[in-house]
Amino acid sequence: MAVNPRFIRWALILAILVLVALNYNAILSFITRPFGISLDATLGGPVTAVVPQGFKTNIFARDLKGPRLMAVGPDGTVYVAEQAGGRVSALPDKDRDGQADEQITVAEGLAGPNSVYVYSGTLIVGEHTRVSQIVLGPDHKGIERKTLIPDLPNDGVHHTKTALVGSDGKLYVSIGSSCNVCNDSDERRAAISVYNIDGTEGRIFTKGTRNAVGLARNPWTDEVWASNNGRDLMGDDTPPETVYALADGADAGWPRCHAGSIADPEFGGKDACKDVIQPAAQMQAHMAPLGITFYKDGPFPAPYNDSLYIALHGSWNRSVKVGYKVMRVPLKDGVVAGEPQDFMTGFLKDDNDVLGRPAGVVVAADGSLLVSDDKAGFIYRVAWAGKP
Repeated sequence: MAVNPRFIRWALILAILVLVALNYNAILSFITRPFGISLDATLGGPVTAVVPQGFKTNIFARDLKGPRLMAVGPDGTVYVAEQAGGRVSALPDKDRDGQADEQITVAEGLAGPNSVYVYSGTLIVGEHTRVSQIVLGPDHKGIERKTLIPDLPNDGVHHTKTALVGSDGKLYVSIGSSCNVCNDSDERRAAISVYNIDGTEGRIFTKGTRNAVGLARNPWTDEVWASNNGRDLMGDDTPPETVYALADGADAGWPRCHAGSIADPEFGGKDACKDVIQPAAQMQAHMAPLGITFYKDGPFPAPYNDSLYIALHGSWNRSVKVGYKVMRVPLKDGVVAGEPQDFMTGFLKDDNDVLGRPAGVVVAADGSLLVSDDKAGFIYRVAWAGKP
């Protein structure tokens, strides 16, 4: 019996499609890697985290929609900005078992919320187009919302806004550049601005930070520190990712200078790095540092106490993926005292299999560390379990 040629043709097409589906990420990597690109095109999932001996991990919360930066209230309730869900959620753990008891919607219909900060019975939320303030009710639900800073620039490649209240009672707001490298016309871009707590009298505090997503207050020095994403398209290893201790009137150099010492090939020159501030810490290029948090006087033993923890979202502009983990920067009296070290890995199983992308990191009320994964929708908890 003769086989219909059309049947053979369609069977071959189906077989090819199945092979492509099964090996999509490998094929994509094969095509893009020569151009210094390694995209994340895999499905996310729960991570078997690798942490130092003596620590334990568990899932604190799941089924979240793009969880980004977090904050902890006076009663220990964790608040998280769910960027993909357009909402802020409260995650109480009343029985203190290391897992959220429930997920309470504080506010929804928000414009890409990236950050949340607890302030005097309210939440200050950094959205794509504004900074908002939400008054909390006794059940953690928002009962009033107002805009503190409206009409923030939202075009181009960087959309997130991060808001934090400093020890001086001022409101600090970070906005990324509109591009990879260019001269932005809006001075608020690629900078951290400072405002009165009600959003008035804004001005530039530190400029030249290409895309500073993570902000945190140094508990030793009261400085505001920022993680900063370096520019792309300068190769696998240049320029390094950075963390800065911000200073009033300081310039971190973008777009003409990167990481304090590297002149930009397009916008730099002989004196490109003159008078720029130096980063407090540097890391491998393209790891995309997002949330940061300081750890002081908690139950973590030395050397894991007195540290800055950084959530690294992971690379795209690199032939081999890097990042997708949490790193620790050793501190002494609030000053960097060593090179960044891996603390929590396992999100990147191999070069082509990304299970999760760390976005936020915060110290919980019990001294554990919480890490949000905006790819798979988890928040992980890392706690000290005892002697290694």
